[in-house]
Amino acid sequence: MSTEVTEKKKSKALKPILFMLLLLCTVAAWFAYGKYHAIFEPNVNTNSKTHILEVPTGTDYSELKKLLFDKQILKDSASFNWVATFMKYEKVRPGRFEIQSGWNNRRLVNHLKAGKQSTVKVVVNNERTVEEIAGKIAKVIEADSLSLISTFQDSTLLKQNGYTAETSISIFIPNTYDYYWNTKPADLLERMLKENEKFWSSNERKNKAADLQLSPEEIYTLASIVEKETNQNIEKPTIAGVYLNRLKKGMLLQADPTVVFANQDFTIRRVLNKHLTKDSPYNTYLYQGLPPGPISTASIASIDAVLNHESHDYIFFCAKPDNSGLHAFAKSLAGHNVNANKFRRWLSKRGIRK
Repeated sequence: MSTEVTEKKKSKALKPILFMLLLLCTVAAWFAYGKYHAIFEPNVNTNSKTHILEVPTGTDYSELKKLLFDKQILKDSASFNWVATFMKYEKVRPGRFEIQSGWNNRRLVNHLKAGKQSTVKVVVNNERTVEEIAGKIAKVIEADSLSLISTFQDSTLLKQNGYTAETSISIFIPNTYDYYWNTKPADLLERMLKENEKFWSSNERKNKAADLQLSPEEIYTLASIVEKETNQNIEKPTIAGVYLNRLKKGMLLQADPTVVFANQDFTIRRVLNKHLTKDSPYNTYLYQGLPPGPISTASIASIDAVLNHESHDYIFFCAKPDNSGLHAFAKSLAGHNVNANKFRRWLSKRGIRK
């Protein structure tokens, strides 16, 4: 057999082999590109600069995938699933996650695996009851208001920390706090207690309270009354001084905001004689001394107004007959009656009768 014929036969035999090698290389290249694309190409939708994903406690991987799909965070869920499997993403961490537009699957999986949560702002401000505080917090964290209320009113926890059901609202110092979305109610309360301790330990507050022979909870209670008497920080130390003068003299506080709280009718704009008869330990027209606890949260400005009250001889005060929000102060009942009659006439002219 000639050499030429032999070479032709060899060439013919090699063609299928070369074709298979080429096919294998093509498949390998396609597979490698597919893996690269799945891992490194952007897969988070760009319809929003930042996506917020809240993963409830107890969520498994299949539920997480559904969340990502329902929130329209992913462009391609199949590639995410492949990368998650490749990276052995099995344990889902709960929490609130900020996911940036254009992230690839690798970065997203790493972010979720690490549990890199973003925080939420918990704002405590101007609430009348612990229930109101719980309801407000429940709007921004995972826990519902009922579980928060149950924790905030837990008699054992309160007693361990020196509080009662009546004084429990004084745990909460009005401020803005950063919390993780899935913070447990007990952990949230523990943090609030630490913030409370930090607050009273600063700026000589504990020492100033002791000088007034009042506990921090009693200072907070008086501050809550001042809080409801005026929105004007400039006169809060003067009003605080009035109430401290009454306490020293053993007088009834006769604070209208406590009467509103005793009646549990927060629509009252003008306290009338019928409101004053409400039999409640919070009615300071009937019961001497401070009420059993705060009638609302007290701002830092109001707390410090009590601690740094103005020293004076005023015993009475009454709202001025204008829209300034300020008050007229008096040292005698006669002087106060003059101011009060002016204010009553001003209210009546405006049709404010209740």
